[in-house]
Amino acid sequence: MFKFKGIPQTENTDWGFYGTMNTTGGNAEEAWPLAFTTVKEATGCSDEEVLAFLDSRAGRHFADSVWNYSDDTVALKDAVKLATEKWMGWTIGKNDSKEYGIPVGTPYLTGHVVHAGMDKETAKEIKKTSSTVKVGRS
Repeated sequence: MFKFKGIPQTENTDWGFYGTMNTTGGNAEEAWPLAFTTVKEATGCSDEEVLAFLDSRAGRHFADSVWNYSDDTVALKDAVKLATEKWMGWTIGKNDSKEYGIPVGTPYLTGHVVHAGMDKETAKEIKKTSSTVKVGRS
C-alpha cells in the first residue's frame, strides 16, 4: 500500500476511485494523490470529505471520467484535471437535489464530495449510537 505525506490513504482498495483505477488498467497509486489534491483544491472540502468521496460509489464514477480522458496523448495529471473541470462544470439538478439533499445549482463535484462526507459521518454516529444502546426487557 502506498503512503504519501499529507494525503490520507484510501480505505477502499477494491472499489471507489482507487479500485476502479486498478481494474481499468490505470495506475491507482499514481492517480490517488493527483485526484485527492485536485478535488480538494477545486472543492475547498476537507480531507475527510474528499477521502469519503473518492472511496464512495461517486468516486468510482469520477475514476471512470478520469479514465475516459486518459490515453497515450493525455498525461494522468491532465486527465484528472479535465475530469475535475467537467464535474465542477455540471450542477446539481432537481432529481439529485431530491435524492441526495444537495441544493440545486451546487457544482456537481462539490455537492457529491460534501454528501459523501456527510454520509460517512452519519454512519459513524449510527455505529457509535448502536454500540451504546442496550436492547432488552425492563
